[in-house]
Amino acid sequence: MSATTTAKPSAKQPAKSGRRMSLPVLLLVIAGVLVLTSVVRLITGADGITSTGQMSTALRLAVPIGLAGLGGLWAERAGVVNIGLEGMMILGTWFGAWAGYQWGPWTGVVFGILGGALGAVLHAVATVTFNVNHIVSGVAINILALGTTRYLSKFTFEDAPQGSSKQSPPIDSLGTFDIPGLSSWLDTLNEKHWFLVSDIAGLVGGLITDLSPLTVVAVALVPVTWWVLWRTAFGLRLRSCGENPVAAESLGVNVYKYKYIAVIISGGFAGLGGAFLSIVASNVYLDGQTAGRGYIGLAAMIFGNWMPGGLALGAGLFGYTDSLNLRGGTTNVHALILLLAILLVFGAAYLAWKKKYVSALITAAVSALMFVWYSTTNEVPRQVVTAAPYLVTLLVLALSSQRLRMPKADGLPYRKGQGK
Repeated sequence: MSATTTAKPSAKQPAKSGRRMSLPVLLLVIAGVLVLTSVVRLITGADGITSTGQMSTALRLAVPIGLAGLGGLWAERAGVVNIGLEGMMILGTWFGAWAGYQWGPWTGVVFGILGGALGAVLHAVATVTFNVNHIVSGVAINILALGTTRYLSKFTFEDAPQGSSKQSPPIDSLGTFDIPGLSSWLDTLNEKHWFLVSDIAGLVGGLITDLSPLTVVAVALVPVTWWVLWRTAFGLRLRSCGENPVAAESLGVNVYKYKYIAVIISGGFAGLGGAFLSIVASNVYLDGQTAGRGYIGLAAMIFGNWMPGGLALGAGLFGYTDSLNLRGGTTNVHALILLLAILLVFGAAYLAWKKKYVSALITAAVSALMFVWYSTTNEVPRQVVTAAPYLVTLLVLALSSQRLRMPKADGLPYRKGQGK
């Protein structure tokens, strides 16, 4: 009699919460938003929302946010939460300005990176070696950096020419450049205010006009980060420390070493973002110059789902809203209210198609309120424009939370040999 085996029914696999948006779909969404933006520009007459100057300013303001976000990405992919990015940026602004006004802007950039890395070393010692809570350590770094730079400023900048206890002397410029011929042609095309064509010209023109060399370096770091972390053995080992450090250790990975490397690189990126603020964005160090950009960089990283490309989009969004403070803010934000109302209509329709009727109803109600706000006003209060970057941060985090997946061991305590 032959033995028979009865196969047990396999356990039902849990359904995935949602697939990652593919590149063609993402490009289609971006194209749709650009078309809607062009329509809104024609309706409202707010030509500044897609002007070359607006986009150029947005890029300049997005760079330090993106660098802080890249810093957070490196640390958290290795399993270390880096709330101390704000403090590391503060150190970057001070060290960059201190060295920059004495020995030139490029020396200031190097010292800014070193200043941020110094703060990162302290964070790594606390979290990796001594297993201090990552949030507590990060907050301590922020407080320490703020107090230290204010104390040092009194002894270094106060007696310097054109300096004070809260401001450094002016720093020489790194210079700017355009793409010969193309930049001026796109600017001319943008000023014609044609439907869609001028908007695309403004977007592209803003990316290649009045560029600082450091902006080019910062933008290049996004694909470089992707290649290193996802296409090299070094990156695979580093990411394994953030996903399952015990398994990584069993395969011979020195988890402590990779965590230290990741956190120090994280601080270097944040310090570079701080140096960008004091050397490129304003050419002086100012007390409180970072204005929470380290935290916004973390928000951009979370919005980007711990991926470099999504992080860059998030930084661009926050940089754009921040740029509204400098260029026609009240008029442009009023026009963007109409754009947001239209986007919410599409969002409500999508939710209804997914049979999420309660969410669709709430979204439609919010859209109606936005339409009423737009139709009953001519511009928004200046306070709304100032708060726009922070409101966008909260809104984006609330709406994107459903599809996020952080590294599994991110922020968890780890001791060498704990898996034995």
